[in-house]
Amino acid sequence: MQRRVFDRLVSGTGALLVVVLLVAGGLLTWGSSFASSNVHNQLAQQQIFFPTQSEINAVKAQYAKGGQKAVTDPEFPNAKLMIPALSPYAGKQLLTGTEAQVYANDFIGQHLYAMPLHGIYSKVSSAARAAKPGSKAALEFSGLETTVFQGTTLRGLLLEAYGFGVVGTVMMWGAVAAYAGAVLLLILTLLGLRHAAQTPPEARVLDGSDAYKAERKETVSVS
Repeated sequence: MQRRVFDRLVSGTGALLVVVLLVAGGLLTWGSSFASSNVHNQLAQQQIFFPTQSEINAVKAQYAKGGQKAVTDPEFPNAKLMIPALSPYAGKQLLTGTEAQVYANDFIGQHLYAMPLHGIYSKVSSAARAAKPGSKAALEFSGLETTVFQGTTLRGLLLEAYGFGVVGTVMMWGAVAAYAGAVLLLILTLLGLRHAAQTPPEARVLDGSDAYKAERKETVSVS
């Protein structure tokens, strides 16, 4: 096979891969933009805000004086873990997947854990059914069951938003990799075409004859 033909075939394959990578990069960019904007818009509609900095500072001061027992704000059932987790987002509206994860785990999750049976819905529901109808325990667990269900549902929805946010981020980096690969292959393709144009017509590839080796050696020395 002529070396020119070989170079052009390889360059043609490279050009095709460039197109494929550009299309893939475009689709990944669209997917990333869709996921990110959808997460943002859905979370914005919920109008969820983190505790303000003044609230966090007040709880922090109380905890420093007497530990969790000194904390009077019921929004901080586990101040030791919640203060450092929530401080970077103090007062912000929940708008991103990362913020949704923090709020779900370090705010709602801590509230659920502080409840009887650690707010595990299956356990609370079982306790409500097992309690004597009309008893004080039945009324308490019935109310708790509703609260835990709502909290668990909201936490699950927020973590789902976080999952979509992660998918959007992965797609964004996938698009970057696709574009970078397209640029690299484009450069190699152009170099291949240039090499094909500079290669003598009689040069061949995949030929192990002594004549071919001598010809190639002579070509290199001249260049």
